Amino acid sequence: MCPHDPPCPGADAPDREAARVIAAHPEQGWSLLCNGVVLFEDTGELLPDGGVIAPHRPTDVAVGAA
Repeated sequence: MCPHDPPCPGADAPDREAARVIAAHPEQGWSLLCNGVVLFEDTGELLPDGGVIAPHRPTDVAVGAA
């Protein structure tokens, strides 16, 4: 259970990525969220039940193209 107030969104919630980071390993490209979700730098996710969410946000978009 989440000890935060207000509680973090659950792993099955649409906003699950808003949960707090409890272990960050940027050198390895992943973070563990309070709700048990492992979030990868390519925006993929591993859910606590073993489910997989494929990368879903572009990470190679040019910014400020003039």
